[in-house]
Amino acid sequence: MLSWSPLANFFWDLQCKIYFLLVGICSALKLTVPSHTIHGIEGQPLHLTVDYDFNATASEIQIIWLFERPQSNPKYLLGSVNQTVVPDLEYQHKFTLIPPNASLMINPLHISDEGNYIVKINVRGNGTIAASQKIQVAVDVPVTKPTVHTEPSSGVVEYVGNITLKCSVGKGTRLVYQWMKNGKPLHASPNYTFSSNNATLLMVPVVKEDIGNYSCLVSNPISAMESEIIAPTIYYGPYGLRVKSDKGLNVGAVFTVDMGEVILFDCSADSNPPNTYSWIQRADNTTHVIKYGPHLEVVPDKVAQKTIDYMCRAFNNMTGKRDETHFTVIVTSVGLEKLAQEGKSLSSLAVITGISLFLILAMTFLFIWKRYQPHKVIQQKLQSRPAADYRKAQTFSGHQSALDDFGIYEFVAIPDLASGSRVSSQSVPGSDFVPGQDLLSTVYEVIQHIPEQPQQDHQQ
Repeated sequence: MLSWSPLANFFWDLQCKIYFLLVGICSALKLTVPSHTIHGIEGQPLHLTVDYDFNATASEIQIIWLFERPQSNPKYLLGSVNQTVVPDLEYQHKFTLIPPNASLMINPLHISDEGNYIVKINVRGNGTIAASQKIQVAVDVPVTKPTVHTEPSSGVVEYVGNITLKCSVGKGTRLVYQWMKNGKPLHASPNYTFSSNNATLLMVPVVKEDIGNYSCLVSNPISAMESEIIAPTIYYGPYGLRVKSDKGLNVGAVFTVDMGEVILFDCSADSNPPNTYSWIQRADNTTHVIKYGPHLEVVPDKVAQKTIDYMCRAFNNMTGKRDETHFTVIVTSVGLEKLAQEGKSLSSLAVITGISLFLILAMTFLFIWKRYQPHKVIQQKLQSRPAADYRKAQTFSGHQSALDDFGIYEFVAIPDLASGSRVSSQSVPGSDFVPGQDLLSTVYEVIQHIPEQPQQDHQQ
């Protein structure tokens, strides 16, 4: 391989600058590269694109590619004059140049190919113009999926133990570690300490607030991968112990219930692992456990006392901590009084209902009696009237013989309802009308007429 020393490179640039000062022709050649740093993937091809342009007549174009590593001299890779390519025999199957294009193809790319690639172009015409560019190539290996290990794996007690999370990756270059908690980046704090490369997270000491879903995000310029979520086990509690009931009036730590009303109490506290609960009753300055578990059922009618003191105790067997809460149940007879009042109200309602029905029936009977009683009175008067009174009816008939008037007569009296006038007894001869009697009460009167036999009248 040909060697291009730094001194030769210096004289090359100096020659171009001197020539530019003399004739101003160096500025006529423009050399363009996409970026001064390009990241390639190991095992994949890499294309270094180069464009050049000049405004002079060229008889010969020379392209040279050099490669240098830190603290070493540039090495010749390949070059071309017009259409003829002159490769270095060591790299002739690795690097490709197709003139007049100045771009370089590297295939395949390896970690050893990382370094600076220098391209130089000389154009000869009336004079010689030249330009050069340097491209830094970084070769990276894609990141594989990281894994997270927890120490200790069995879990720790709050304020007592520490947790260490370690992130490891099988393959990858230029790795950048980022810890995530519940999907958000985690930063250093009094409780969180990171190693120099962020691959290790230390929580000293652990607290309840450290509970969450942790993951490790590892990236490099060409890839990024995130680990599976891990949730460290932290034991804590009990916190926030309280008692609730499904019934009754609760004022502070006092529950008021009615006699005969069943009340269910529930005891709960925040804890990991779940607490064990015990219910304790206090009586005669002594206490005794009456039930285990988070629920307690109290039946007031089975309790002789009017006031009962209880206590719920929560215990965490991992942290060794416990908490207690006291409350009082007051049993009242309000329910029985309400029931008695409801019974009295029911009896009063029954009495009122009976009286109302009796009055309605009495009024109905009186109405019917008043409606049909006048007919019976009229019928009795007609049966007791003398036969001679019936003969007076001849003066009204206008017939010579009473036989012509034989029959049943109906006397209808229709008084003037508007004036409410009364008819005297003289208006109806031979009637039994009582002076001052209101005709409004008489609807009709049936008169039975029985005439004398004709043979007796003829003999007379």
